Amino acid sequence: MTWIKTVPLAEVDEKLRSAMEGQRALYPVEYATPVHPDESGGSTIVGSHSLIPEALYHAFGTFGALMSPELPLSRRQHEMIATMVSVANRCVY
Repeated sequence: MTWIKTVPLAEVDEKLRSAMEGQRALYPVEYATPVHPDESGGSTIVGSHSLIPEALYHAFGTFGALMSPELPLSRRQHEMIATMVSVANRCVY
């Protein structure tokens, strides 16, 4: 659970819902189910950005674009890079 104020999924407005759905559409299907869901079933890391929808979309949309299967790296290479970045940042995601 995040310790900062977040907007619960049940209370999101259209702007936040659009940002969440837009970034989610860029992600590989394997990311559809949150690893560490919050009490509403959403992703805690995405929820931590819920007060600023534009930042949420751009921050997570960037990662989704970087994981695109149309890039010259294989999915395995994308995952290896993402894993090493998480390890270097001491992040469980």
